[in-house]
Amino acid sequence: MDAYVEEIRKLENKFSELEIHHVDRDNIVGADVLSKLGSTRAAVPLRVFVHELHHPLVKIQSQQATDAKAPTTVREVLMIEEDWRLQFIDFIREFKLPPHVEAKSAEAARIIRRSKGFVLIGDNLYKHSASGILMKCVTLEEGKDILREIHEGVCGNHAT
Repeated sequence: MDAYVEEIRKLENKFSELEIHHVDRDNIVGADVLSKLGSTRAAVPLRVFVHELHHPLVKIQSQQATDAKAPTTVREVLMIEEDWRLQFIDFIREFKLPPHVEAKSAEAARIIRRSKGFVLIGDNLYKHSASGILMKCVTLEEGKDILREIHEGVCGNHAT
């Protein structure tokens, strides 16, 4: 978006007046209609002209840096995955909300409401199912290991 604003700023002296308004994504009716028109391949209404763009009209800074053979900076992103079960375990065990959650907030109400569907047996969290079966809640990493075992382990390739 910044690249487009920069291009507009280069041309603004050619106009007597220029206004730029920021429009939230939720309020962009015209763009929404155009995207639906493109995705459905609907017939184009009369007096509407379509010009298909196959590449951006404005070079983005990353493209300009690549074109100029400038040294690129490396960005590393570190994701710290919090155990999703902890908020429910703490609330069930001690009626304690996470430190970043205010007691009267909507998030606190959500944690309280959702914790009613869980039960703590020992140190393990289980979720009640509609059929009355308790389903063990696992971490994201344990879930990935379970799926990997299902798809690659003994049950992996049963088409012999």
